[in-house]
Parts: sequence; structure tokens; C-alpha cells
Amino acid sequence: MGISASDRQRRLLVLGAGPAQLGLLRAARDRGLFVVACDRDAQAPGFEYADKRAIVSAEDEPAIGKLAEAEGIDGVIAPGIDWPVAIAARVAARFGLRHPLSPETASLAVSKQRQRERLGEAGVPQPDWRITTEADGLPVPCVVKPPDRQGQKGLTLVRDASELEAAVELAVSESRVGCALVEELVEGPEVTVNAFSADGVFHPLTVTDRLTADPPAFGVALAHVWPSAHDVSEAVEIARGAAAALGIQNGPTYTQVRLADGGARVMELAARLGGGHDAEVCREALGIDPNELALAAALGEPVAVPEPTPSTGACVRFLVPPQGELVALDGVEQARAANGVVDARVYRRPGYVFGPFLRGSDRAGFVLATGSSRDDALANADRAADLIRFETEDAAVLQQT
Repeated sequence: MGISASDRQRRLLVLGAGPAQLGLLRAARDRGLFVVACDRDAQAPGFEYADKRAIVSAEDEPAIGKLAEAEGIDGVIAPGIDWPVAIAARVAARFGLRHPLSPETASLAVSKQRQRERLGEAGVPQPDWRITTEADGLPVPCVVKPPDRQGQKGLTLVRDASELEAAVELAVSESRVGCALVEELVEGPEVTVNAFSADGVFHPLTVTDRLTADPPAFGVALAHVWPSAHDVSEAVEIARGAAAALGIQNGPTYTQVRLADGGARVMELAARLGGGHDAEVCREALGIDPNELALAAALGEPVAVPEPTPSTGACVRFLVPPQGELVALDGVEQARAANGVVDARVYRRPGYVFGPFLRGSDRAGFVLATGSSRDDALANADRAADLIRFETEDAAVLQQT
């Protein structure tokens, strides 16, 4: 895509500059936009693609509003992160900017409770669920989590009733509204339907297998692999139904679907680009870059989703470091040069302390790879990941000395 004179003038505010925003930030820089990025972490890796950086939390709506006004932005976007999606929509409405989501739709999408209510009204298959602050009478097994947080924050897989009270207390403590969402545990493979809607037409793009760790890291993705090894036609249709139920007419959606014995069920929908380099997998898999589509939508431009040109296999494989403080790193350049590798990156610098791999924020980096099949792409990514070596020291010991 060429850089036009108007693009050189246009200013885009990106909420977040962490790993989940890297692809969009790089695409914005490649397009020649003036990029203003905000993140509370001064060392956020995405800042390297920003023309101006603001050390502001992506969840600090008053500060973001002031920043948007001061910078005279032409568009605002929150890729790869849930709660700021609604902030971006409200900021756009406040300043009269075109935006793919209305504030009402965005607010509905970021609340798991309201989303569950709306999906139920529309008859979209989903797990049984309830909102509570008490552990008494809850079914086991179940999944307990805050209704307004992303990823694994405050989430517990409960298989024994003795674990319920602690799980509910954790979810309530992490929730913005002081309650817990308790969901039926749905067993079965999990896939992610990445799609883009334009003028009310839902365009399914990649459906990837979400390869996860076993408990206690329940639900943590270790890789996203395309194409899926499963029949995903039902998953695509209920993702389409979920987007329609939530009133999403334009913009990207990221829908996690569990393929259960009794039929596919929507686990959750996010009205944003996926935070695990899903857009880059789509670019390699189909020749369609959702980052470019999302940029156009955020700037109020017409969006036409191109016809896909499918490849044979693509995946992103996340790097799992040993726990402790990172003191040395080696092998990234060798990984980038490995067979089938499109990109490889480590997000963290020496001095960062890795905890247990329980949340996306504990990822150390990624390898993006292609191959002659899905399994070949994953094998290429695995071989490249094995070349990257992390040297860590026990942070607890360091703190005592």
C-alpha cells in the first residue's frame, strides 16, 4: 500500500503499545500515519513504531480524552485489548470522528455479563452461566472469572467444591464491578474465528486452532494454527450470530468457540483485532491483512474486504520462558533465519521478571511461521523457538541478597 500525502498528515491514536498492539502499530507506521501511542509501561515494545508516545494507561479515559484533544487526532483504535475498545468508541464520538463501533455497541461487547445476556436473548449457543458474589450452590466443575477483565486475570478452573470460595473471592477482587462470572465448564477443542464486518456483512477470515496448556494454566494459548484440523462451519455460523446479536456492523471481531460434543458454543467475542498476532497469521494464511482493514475503519474510510488467496499453513507460536529475572538472551536472529519463519521477536529486555505462564502478559515473545501444511508450519515454528535461549535467575533469591 502506497503512502499518500493525506496519510502523512493524518494522526492516529492507538490505545496500548504492548505486544498485543505491535502488528497494528507497525502497519500504521508502514502506511505513513502519524502515530500517537499511549501505554502505562514506559518500556512497552510498540513505542518503537510511534511518532509520539504518552505514558498513560490505555484504561485512563479522562487522560486519553485530553490526549486526543491535544493531538488533534483523526482516528482512535484499541487493538488486542478489551476494555479500551469502549473508551476508543466514546472518545471518537466525543470528537465527532467516524468509528466502526458506536459507544453503545462497544460497551456491550466489553462486558462479559451484558454480552452473555444479549447472546442468550438471541439464542446464540453459549455455556450456562450466572453472576454471583457467593460460592454457595455453584456447580462443579466450572470456570470462575471477573465479568469485565481480559485473558486469564482473576480466572480459575474449579474442579473441586473446596476451591470455589477462593476462586470467587479472587474473581470479585479483580472485577471492576465487584462480582464473579461463573460459567459451565465446556470441554472440547477451542478455535478462534477471526472476522471483519463491513456495512453489516460478516466476512469470516481465519479459523485457527487454539493450542493450550493443560491446567493449572487453563486456557492459555501456546499457539494459534491455521487451518483448523476440525470442521469449523458451525463455529463460523455461531460467531456470525454472536456479532449480529451484539449489533456489530463494522470492524474486526475475535470470537473464541468451543467445539463441544453437544454442539459449538461461543465462549466470548471481542470487538477488536486478536491480541496474539492473529492479524499477521491471517496475512500469511489468506493474503489479507486485518491490520490494514482496521486502520481504514478507524480512520472512517470505506472498507472492502478482498478475496482471500489461501496458503497451505501458518501459525504463531508463543515463547514460554523459564521463571525468574531475564539476564541474557540469545538466538533470536537465528530463529528469524530458520526455514519457514516470517518473523520472530522477544518482547522483554534483561531485568524483566517472568512469573508462571498463566496469562498472555507472561509471554516472552513469538515466532510466526508458514509451511506446506498446518503441521509443517507448527513444526517450523517449534524448531525456531528452540533456537531462542533465555537465561534467567531466581528473582526470589535475588530479592533476598
